[in-house]
Amino acid sequence: MPHGVLVPREVRREFWSLVRAGLSPGQAGMALGASKDAGNLWFRQAGGVKPTLVKPGPRVRRPLTLQDRESIGLLRAGGAGVREIARELGRDPGVVSRELARNTTKSGGYRPLGAQQGTEARARRPKTAKLARPGPLRDFVIAKLGDDWSPRQIANVLAVEHPEDPERRVCAETIYQSIYIQSRGALKRDLAAHLRRSRAQRRPQNRPEERRGKLVGTISISQRPAEAADRAVPGHWEGDLIMGRENGSAIGTLVERTTRFVMLIHLPGRHTASEFHDAIVPTLNTLPAELKRSLTWDNGKEMAMHRPITMATDMAIYFADPRSPWQRGSNENTNGLLRQYFPKGVSLRQYSPADLTEAARRLNSRPRETLGWRTPGQALNQLLSEPFKMPGVA
Repeated sequence: MPHGVLVPREVRREFWSLVRAGLSPGQAGMALGASKDAGNLWFRQAGGVKPTLVKPGPRVRRPLTLQDRESIGLLRAGGAGVREIARELGRDPGVVSRELARNTTKSGGYRPLGAQQGTEARARRPKTAKLARPGPLRDFVIAKLGDDWSPRQIANVLAVEHPEDPERRVCAETIYQSIYIQSRGALKRDLAAHLRRSRAQRRPQNRPEERRGKLVGTISISQRPAEAADRAVPGHWEGDLIMGRENGSAIGTLVERTTRFVMLIHLPGRHTASEFHDAIVPTLNTLPAELKRSLTWDNGKEMAMHRPITMATDMAIYFADPRSPWQRGSNENTNGLLRQYFPKGVSLRQYSPADLTEAARRLNSRPRETLGWRTPGQALNQLLSEPFKMPGVA
């Protein structure tokens, strides 16, 4: 299917169904008989957002004509109600109700000719995007995006400041579309750099969880002992992977919830389930029994062998809910700190076990406000009431 050919509605609908099912845009395009480049082009032109593709029903609703509106005006002037007018016209009462609500003047009158002209003006295509028109609204949005405000923040502030003026308000989705969708072209694409994710195009949301692979037989974080939640008892850990360039390498991270003590897991090769099992088991088994109460992990496929890990370490493993990183807040914060030593966009295979041990030592030697300005190492030693030797890196 050549680029210049208008893509039928049915093809576009099927294309977005395939993308939501997990295919890449290029794969979805080829599945529909087009080229990989065509699929990528359709996706890019839509800004990564599925457009509204309304499927026509069995009957097409007939729009109100000027004659219909004149009849509405006469009947309304004669005191007829909405349902009576609808019966006279042979139309649904909702159509008449919406027509009167939209076109009744402040004085309570209904003018058929003005209603018809307004309808024709609204139906003209293509419409000028709201943020494509010069004015205070566009200037405000551009200025606040430049100050790194999110579209949601901008939309809500406008709603508070201009509650009675719809021309001075805009929703967050309109701002996103004005940046990302090529056909709208209301705002410069450069403004996307000021958004939190700084992406060149949007990514489809709410894709099926099966894209990542679901782990079998997991125990939910909701079943984790209450003592883990209140951080009163040491020995409850959180963990995850930090990823290297193009997700081709990884380092395992563990943080103890009570003391924020950090341990790192060296993964010199790939981070498959079997390789991760062989790396994390000896790391956890360096801990004394009183520090092996539980481990809370993300839903990554590296934990597919969680049952053998539990059997080998005698340590219960719980899993956070999907897309809920705050349930592992200590680990998420620690992973951010670790990026000082293991920056994004590089291969993590270049770091040796000694490098990981040194990074963990540095973090465990930093005073923390949440620990009363003690270090994680000091806090752990105090809880154990005896000197604690830092475990090595697996």
